[in-house]
Amino acid sequence: MTTTSALNKLVIIGVGLIGGSFALALRKAGLVKHITGIGRSQTNMQRAVELGVIDEIASDTASALHHADLVFLAMPVGQTAATMEHIAPYLHAHTLITDAGSTKQDVVTAARHYLPLQNRHHFIPGHPIAGAEYSGVQAAQADLYAHKHVILTPLPETGTEAVERVQHLWQACGANVSLMPADEHDRVLATTSHLPHLLAFTLMNHLNHSTDHPENLLRFAGSGFRDFTRIASSSPEMWRDICLANREALLEQIEAYQTELNSLRGLLKQNNGEALEQDFSKARKIRENWIKNKN
Repeated sequence: MTTTSALNKLVIIGVGLIGGSFALALRKAGLVKHITGIGRSQTNMQRAVELGVIDEIASDTASALHHADLVFLAMPVGQTAATMEHIAPYLHAHTLITDAGSTKQDVVTAARHYLPLQNRHHFIPGHPIAGAEYSGVQAAQADLYAHKHVILTPLPETGTEAVERVQHLWQACGANVSLMPADEHDRVLATTSHLPHLLAFTLMNHLNHSTDHPENLLRFAGSGFRDFTRIASSSPEMWRDICLANREALLEQIEAYQTELNSLRGLLKQNNGEALEQDFSKARKIRENWIKNKN
């Protein structure tokens, strides 16, 4: 693992599962000396102090960002533009800025609009592909990013040294780091993350709408249903923002998925068991190969 020097001051905006886990992972790696938290919920922030996730709750933005080495934006992605506009006047020229948003083109657009050029040189958009169905700082864990993928989507104007610094910090958290353009990131994640979450939410709503007594159906739901719908316990606010931020790519994936469903419906109408088995076998093989080659 590449070594990197410790941060004297880390500022986390949005001290929940993602931001809190980043703080705990860097503490565990010995790569941060002081952590300041900024958040909307005073109860959650106080809990973050009690759990040792942060050292202090920011009294105001100016003092929080004073001499900050790194600012980590970990609030819902829909708040990114407003947050950048708010912090821009208080950022030092060489403060690193990164984020954890599940969409990237909107984050890049916000950065270009609100961050001065000197700060964009030190802005590295990022997305840790890790999480859990629970939110809040109480869900944070130091090993959340171990063996998980983190995608960085630097701007053309982002400095190479800034990218390497943030990459090394994520590697110190145990993550596998990849770089790609923001638009490619959004297309990939629309398929592998955003659509599955939308489907999980939709399946739960479908079950609720299909009967006057959904509890009777759920009483007989097994582990497969539980596993399939696990991510429907995720934050509705966060996933609202993600879906809207990546709306165009997600609409394309919904259309493509609808085509697959229509094909399946056609096979069922035709009573075509052979074709169904072929489709299921192909799907199983794809998944087995993915699991075998994962990481």
